Amino acid sequence: MTSAPVSRTRHRLRVRTTRADHADLLARLPAPTGALAWVRDGSGLVGWGEAARFEVSGPDRFAEADRWWREFTAGLDVDDPLGVPGSGPVAFASLAFADRPGHSVLVVPEVVAGVRNGDAWLTTVGDGTPAGVRPVRRPTTVRYQDGELSASAYREAVGAAVARMRAGDLEKVVLAHDLLAVTDEPVDHRFVLQGLARRYPECWVYAVDGLIGATPELLLRRSGRVVDSRVLAGTTWPRAGVPDEELAAALLSSGKDRREHEYAVESLTGALRPFCAAMSVDGPSVLRLPNVSHLSSDVIGTLRGTPSLLELGAALHPTAAVGGTPRADAVALIEELEGMDRGRYAGPVGWIDANGDGELGVALRCAQVEGRTARLFAGCGLVAESDPDSEVGEAHAKMRPFREALEGV
Repeated sequence: MTSAPVSRTRHRLRVRTTRADHADLLARLPAPTGALAWVRDGSGLVGWGEAARFEVSGPDRFAEADRWWREFTAGLDVDDPLGVPGSGPVAFASLAFADRPGHSVLVVPEVVAGVRNGDAWLTTVGDGTPAGVRPVRRPTTVRYQDGELSASAYREAVGAAVARMRAGDLEKVVLAHDLLAVTDEPVDHRFVLQGLARRYPECWVYAVDGLIGATPELLLRRSGRVVDSRVLAGTTWPRAGVPDEELAAALLSSGKDRREHEYAVESLTGALRPFCAAMSVDGPSVLRLPNVSHLSSDVIGTLRGTPSLLELGAALHPTAAVGGTPRADAVALIEELEGMDRGRYAGPVGWIDANGDGELGVALRCAQVEGRTARLFAGCGLVAESDPDSEVGEAHAKMRPFREALEGV
């Protein structure tokens, strides 16, 4: 079921893009809540206000969102002298991991500020105008409590999944659990975003409809006929007394982690290949982050036709990096063993413009923020050799980015 777009005016909306001075994008967000962001190392997009919104659920969510976006942009009066990806009309997108209940959303901001390859711009939709920035506030106290699936229940779920894989039911599955954080006052989205960006400049920092995080994994970027992706699977994390170089070498030589990574690469390239005239894979190498290190591969392709970003996203999601192998068996096992609604965690998140270009990351290292409560998520890719205690430790390490940003440490 879909909801009708919410528009501020019944008249044909005017979209105007103008060049702007370079500025800290996240510092331009005016209000404590409602932030829209997709920023990496100072470049990207931020938005505020709401010119239109589209909500959708179910297995056809990608196609329905794509259809709505095409229809919406066809009715706009656009003045965009820059004509670069991300200028002109933009929707921030966050799609559910699962088909059901599967709440997904596209939000068209009233104002978008962008920076890309030396260009900076400001786009307004309808009556949108730049706003004064209110002071950023930080929480004084943060308390944690179990979510729908506690750490101990997660350990049991991992053990059950490993037993199923050893019995030959499937090759890989990605299981997640959650943690609740409660603050003394409503969470300022900008405080968390700025903390994540400062600590993890290699990641894409994002916010869409209260889902806030920093993902190291790019599901897909489309720029004209060129598409590229960064696949992450296979993880290690810092251990006392063990040099980073030794950890990286062990990760590269780990049969368990290499198999997990190969499943993820094969899953993505297999889904993307029918759309591409050519494709290449570079990797794996080790991507080092402050809290974890991942095996990483880059995939680049040249499109045959002109499928939109959302059409491509529908074909790719969920990859083995967030679902498993075989896909249908893994998704069914996730539903059985997790017993919780992931919401938009591990779903595609990012932005799309009127040309069908844009970027979709995988919504990882994140939390769904509502008022004083943040629901944190973390998951791990499992194969038959996985150890439940080790996977609990990995999930804990993956929650560290959001916890540190929320606490301001």
